[in-house]
Amino acid sequence: MRIVASLLLLSLSVACAPALAQKGPAADHPILGIWRLAVPDTNCLETYRFRADGTTLVTSAAEISESVYTIPNQPDRDGFYRLTDRVTKDNGKPDCSGNVMKPGASVTHFVRFHPSGKLFLLCADASGEACIGPFTRVRGEEI
Repeated sequence: MRIVASLLLLSLSVACAPALAQKGPAADHPILGIWRLAVPDTNCLETYRFRADGTTLVTSAAEISESVYTIPNQPDRDGFYRLTDRVTKDNGKPDCSGNVMKPGASVTHFVRFHPSGKLFLLCADASGEACIGPFTRVRGEEI
């Protein structure tokens, strides 16, 4: 009986494996690509690489971090995308604001794209009142 139960669990885990795999946004999602933010009142730049597999690479001052993110393929009725992000790796060095990210840190923001697709704002909530940006699309630095 134990062998049958073990085989059943094994077959279920194999069948469910694709559902557990990291899934990124749609191939034509506006978030995909490289974005840069000139941090206000500083000479510091942050660069965000949103990859198709649902991971990011971020550089900010001396910091280099990686994370996993989720974002819906369509905005809400007010034009915002709910972006969740969880840090998976960080080099332990300070970012443009002097903070050091810790792996496991998770945050939710609301993204609103400019109609041109070349800019977006990153907001604390879907009211659009507490935002940073604009983030500017960067072309030609893809790797």
